[in-house]
Amino acid sequence: MKKLRLAFMGSPDFSVPALRALHAAGHEIAAVYTQPPRPAGRGQKETPCPVHRAALELTLPVRHPVRVRRDTAEHEAFRALDLDVAVVAAYGLILPREMLDAPRRGCLNIHASLLPRWRGAGPIQAAILAGDAETGITIMQMDEGLDTGPMLLKGSVPIGPRDGTPAVHDALAELGGQLILQALDENPAAVPQPEAGVTYAPKLSKPDGALDWSQDAAALDRRIRALNPWPGTYFQHGGEVLRVLEAEPEPLDAPVPPGTVLDAGPRIACGQGALRLLRLQRAGRGTMPAEAFLRGYALPPGSRLG
Repeated sequence: MKKLRLAFMGSPDFSVPALRALHAAGHEIAAVYTQPPRPAGRGQKETPCPVHRAALELTLPVRHPVRVRRDTAEHEAFRALDLDVAVVAAYGLILPREMLDAPRRGCLNIHASLLPRWRGAGPIQAAILAGDAETGITIMQMDEGLDTGPMLLKGSVPIGPRDGTPAVHDALAELGGQLILQALDENPAAVPQPEAGVTYAPKLSKPDGALDWSQDAAALDRRIRALNPWPGTYFQHGGEVLRVLEAEPEPLDAPVPPGTVLDAGPRIACGQGALRLLRLQRAGRGTMPAEAFLRGYALPPGSRLG
């Protein structure tokens, strides 16, 4: 494998396996770009992101500009690195043309979907929400569009019937590290994305986690598996917001108004079928199995959930 001079650009946990793989393979990592440290925890202490922490552990130089699109000084500093290639994995900032064109082989993105399906910010969650049987990693040559560049390599990962975002995320992160090494070594020809089959995965926010009991139980189960641990899924009852971290769909013999608590399980009637809640959490408390949760919080059969 030819050793390349590169920059790595990433921020969350998803990006760390790729950074470690590139370092272990002996590539010269001239700089690691991450999001700036942000206040976190009860003390709101400035905390570096996972890629920043991994780069420090590997004694790699770290840069964390607040913005890059219109900062000509950042463009020149990036160009001065004299890179063969830049590897981007969930960096969090949009790169301008001046930076995309600076490395000799351009910028390669590790995208967590089988493009052109699920372009955008939340591809893992979108695949689970949609009930996809598989997802994957696409190594893409970056352009100025939103995940629109030509593709170099793909690899797939199955989504099991009980898989949630953490399991799929971890499998894709490891696969991304493997495929970027292969792409750098083999330098495969880039293939334009087809126009057919394009879908978009929007950025998620807390309101996306609200459980609507009028939906069918299978869809709510997918939402719970997709949106935990973040932004989380929840419903309101008795003036409280109660988080649901795990559930499973079950059949329902006769129609019951959605949101009705059917038994002490607790099972909740949905638009179609029922949802058995398995792990719950009250605000400021730890997560608990449903049986233990209900010893301290009443959800009487026959009551209706908001």
